Amino acid sequence: MTADTDAENPGAPASDRVVGPRMPALRHGVAVLRFLASKPGPVGAVAIARSLGLPRSSTYQILQVLVDEGLVVHIPDAHGYTLAVGVFELGSAYLRHQPLELLARPLLSRLMMTLNLTAHVGILYGHETLYLLKEQPAHATTLITEIGVRLPAHLTATGRAMLSMLSASQVIAIYASRRVFVQRTELGPKTLRELKALLARDRERGWSVEDGHTTDGVTCIAAAAADHNGMPVASFSVSFPSEQLPEGEARERVGVAVREAAAQLTRRLRGDPSALVRRSV
Repeated sequence: MTADTDAENPGAPASDRVVGPRMPALRHGVAVLRFLASKPGPVGAVAIARSLGLPRSSTYQILQVLVDEGLVVHIPDAHGYTLAVGVFELGSAYLRHQPLELLARPLLSRLMMTLNLTAHVGILYGHETLYLLKEQPAHATTLITEIGVRLPAHLTATGRAMLSMLSASQVIAIYASRRVFVQRTELGPKTLRELKALLARDRERGWSVEDGHTTDGVTCIAAAAADHNGMPVASFSVSFPSEQLPEGEARERVGVAVREAAAQLTRRLRGDPSALVRRSV
């Protein structure tokens, strides 16, 4: 079977017709996305065109379409382009399905039983955390973090663990609007500057800690797993009443446990656990 062409589908709207028998425009768009995915920071349009062997005019047109669709963002200060949140939403949509859940569920169950605390797996969905899996011991504290619930990523340890692995331009793209800095308990970062400071501490520590930012009196500790490209795909988190585990060695043990669960999932995804916190904001 050959690809459709305009001649084979003359009645189709111009915007729906393929460009040539092998759809070069689509191939070039995919090539641009893959090229940007391989770069740690923004890249200029001219450099993209030169690296991919594309005409400059076509490159600018492709980039504008990708920007319009939310897959690429232009960073004026860097005079370049980088991947936008739309790419992560597409990746997250795939990872919400069975492969990730099958790989993560046994690790989550083991984490819950080891600590005897409620444990979750969540993913980054734009500027929100989406919870996919939950395991809890008998008589666990009731929490709002049920499967399918979405919460502001900057307020959750689950979300921040993944945000801490993104580049500065990616975090800026997600939090370009101050309107996303919603609050639930009057705690938590209210500006990009405050968020970046928290992410720096999370990277230094090796896991994220959220104390009362989403629910009064509840603490959450989380660590993120990465894929073979070093990009965050999910976080393991553990939640408990803040008074149950005071700060100190008890919380340190929880942090080590969630980090190990994240490292194990990273290995299952053919990623490198040593690269989990290599990116900086």
